[in-house]
Amino acid sequence: MDTDGTRETRPDRTGHIPRPAAPPKPSHAPASGPTLGDWLRVPRSSDGPGVWTYGHVPRAAEEPEETPTRQLISGALIALLAGLLLWSLLWNGYLGSFWLWPLYMFTPDSWAGTLPSVVASYIWYAAVACLLIVGFGRLGRWPELLRRLLRSRAVRPLHTAGPTGPEAGSEDDPARWPELRGVGLGEVADRLEGEAGGGRMNDVDYTRIRRAWDSVRVDPSRMRAFADSVRDKGAGACVHPSGARDLPVRAARHDLLARQVLLGTVEDGVRNPYARRGTSLALDPDVLGTSLLAVGPSGTGKTRHLVRPVVESLALQALAGQAAVVAVGAAGAQLGPDAAYDVVVRIGDPASVYDLDLYGGATDPDEAATLLAEAFVGDVPGTDVRRAATALAQLLGPFRAAHGRFPAVPELRELLDGLPAALDALRRELDGQPAMLRELDARTRQHGAHGDPGAALADRVALLDRPAFAGFFDTTGQGRPFSLRALEHPIRVRVDLPERGHADASRMLARLLLAQFNAAAAARADRSLFAFLALDDASHTLTSQTVRGVQRLRSAHAGVLLTLRTLDDVPEELRTPLLGAVGCRMAFSGVTTWDGKRFAEAWGTEWVETRDVTHRTVFADQPLTRAIHAFRKLVTGKAVTTDAVTVRQVERERWSASDLAHAVPPGHAVLSLTSVRGERAAPLLVRLAGSA
Repeated sequence: MDTDGTRETRPDRTGHIPRPAAPPKPSHAPASGPTLGDWLRVPRSSDGPGVWTYGHVPRAAEEPEETPTRQLISGALIALLAGLLLWSLLWNGYLGSFWLWPLYMFTPDSWAGTLPSVVASYIWYAAVACLLIVGFGRLGRWPELLRRLLRSRAVRPLHTAGPTGPEAGSEDDPARWPELRGVGLGEVADRLEGEAGGGRMNDVDYTRIRRAWDSVRVDPSRMRAFADSVRDKGAGACVHPSGARDLPVRAARHDLLARQVLLGTVEDGVRNPYARRGTSLALDPDVLGTSLLAVGPSGTGKTRHLVRPVVESLALQALAGQAAVVAVGAAGAQLGPDAAYDVVVRIGDPASVYDLDLYGGATDPDEAATLLAEAFVGDVPGTDVRRAATALAQLLGPFRAAHGRFPAVPELRELLDGLPAALDALRRELDGQPAMLRELDARTRQHGAHGDPGAALADRVALLDRPAFAGFFDTTGQGRPFSLRALEHPIRVRVDLPERGHADASRMLARLLLAQFNAAAAARADRSLFAFLALDDASHTLTSQTVRGVQRLRSAHAGVLLTLRTLDDVPEELRTPLLGAVGCRMAFSGVTTWDGKRFAEAWGTEWVETRDVTHRTVFADQPLTRAIHAFRKLVTGKAVTTDAVTVRQVERERWSASDLAHAVPPGHAVLSLTSVRGERAAPLLVRLAGSA
C-alpha cells in the first residue's frame, strides 16, 4: 500500500506488470441537469392541451403586425435627412434666430464674450440637437430599427411574462413539504427534505410519496402508517411492489410532476397557430385518455419517437403508483429492456416466464365467449360475431361446469371440431346437470348446419394449436398466466407477439388483447389508476366492437395508442368510425394522399384571410407623364402598374391531403389533440424529439 492510500502494482515472476482491474460498469448514467429541489421549484403553466408545462411561458395569441425591415430603413433615412436639413437651416440662420431666444432670455448681458456665455451657448446647441434627434428618431422609428438589427431573426419576440416559482427555503417551497408541516408532521417533512438535499431522492420517489400523501388526505386513518414508513425508509417509502424506484434507462425527457413526456417542438412556421409556434409539445394522461391513432409508413419512427416515449412515461407513472401500462408489439420491437417491466410475456418462446390468459381472467362463460369470438372471427367478413359467441358459450359453460376451468387450446379445438370422443367425455362429466347438457346438445345439433360459425372458430383456434405454442395458454394452473384483470394494480407489462413466423396468430392475439383491455378497463372497481394499452402495430386488429370500446375508454380513465402503416390495414367501413373514436390523431411524414384525405376530413376546415393582388398597367395622358413612364420602364424593365388588393375570408382545409403527403418533412408529424375535458388543439406540425 502506497502512502497515499492506493494499492501498489507489483510485477509478477516474469517481470510483467499486470493491468489493474477495470472498475465495475455503472448501472446508471451520471446525474445531470437541475437538482430535485430546483426541478420542483420551476413554475409550470399551460395554455392548451399538449403544452410542455415545465417552465412554459405563454405567447401572445395573435402575431403582432411587424413593419418590414426595408420600410423601416427607408423611413429612418428619410427622417435622418429631414433632421439634418432642419439643423442646417437653423444653424445657418435661414429660419431666423427664434430658436436662440430662450438662450438670450436666460443669460445676462454681462456674460457677453465671456467663457460662461460660450459654455451656455454650446449647452443650448446640444439641447436643441438632442430635441431634434429625439423627435426625428421617433418619427423615423430608429429604436425599433436598432432592436431589429441587433437581435437574431430566428428569435421571435413578444412572450408574455411567465410566472415565477417559489424561492428555495420559503414556506411554500415544495422541496420542504409544506403540506406535511401544515398537519404537524414536521419530523416526516424534515426526513424527506434531508433525503432530497442529500441526493437520495429522485423524481419518481417524490411523485410516489406525494401520491401516497394524497391518499392519506382522502383516508386519514392511513396517516400513522404513512409517517412510520417515511421515518423508517426515507425516500424508499411506499415503494412499488417490484421494489424499483426508477427505470434502468430513459430514452425521453419526462416531467413526472405534470405526468408529461416531451414529444417534440412545434415548428415556427405559418402552418401553426402563432401561440404554439416554437413551443414544446408533450403528451400526458389528460390527452392520452381520449386515445391516439398514429399513421405512417415503416421507418418514419413511430416506435422510436412515439410508442417508446409514451410507454416509458407511463411505466414511470406506474412506479409512482399512478398508472398501469400494457405494451404489445412484435418480438424484437424496441419498447424498452426487460428490467423496465414487471411482466414480460414472450408468446412462443419456451423461455418465457409468464403465460397469457386466453380468457382474460373471466369467470363467466358468456363473457369469455364474447371476448374470444371478437378475437377469433371479428375480422372475418360475413361472420356473425354474436352467433360465434353463442357457439363458444355452449361449449365453455358445460366444460367449466364439468372441470371447474375453461378448456385449453387443444381441448377447445376438439370441441369446436365436434369430435365424438371429446363431446361424449364431456357429456359423461355433466351427468346430473341438465341445463348444461341442453347447452351441449344444442351445440351438437347446430354443428355443421348452414351458417354455423363453428368451422371458422375451429380454423382460428388451430392457429394457436401449434407446436410453437405448446405450453402456452394453460388453464390447469401449472403456469403463471397474465390476465388484464390486473389493471387495478400499478403494473408494467410487455407482450411480445410472434409476428415473424405466426403473423395470423399474432394479429388474432392482438385483437384478443384489445378486446380484453376494453372489457377489463371498463369493469374496474377502482379507476384511480390510468390504464393504457399501446399497440405498436394495430394492422388487421380493429373490429366494429373494439372501435366502439375504444370510444368508451375515456369515461373509464383509460386509453389506447394504435399505430398503423396505412389506413388500408383497417376495413373500409371502420376507417371513418376509427378516426371519430379517437381524440388524438397523428400523421407521420410519407403518408399517402388517400390516407391524408381521411385525416383532412377528420380535421375539417377553418376560415382564413386571403389577399388577392391585381396589377394594372397605368396609361398616362400627358406627354411628360408618358416620358417619365417610358424612362422608368427603360430603367426597371417593367411597365408602371398600380396594385389592387382584395381581402377575403375563405374556408379552407386545415391540412389538405396533398400537404400531408408531400409537405411534411422527414422527422416531423402533424398531430391534433383532444383532452378528456373537451379542450382541443388544432393540427400542429411537430418536429419530433431526436430527429435531425
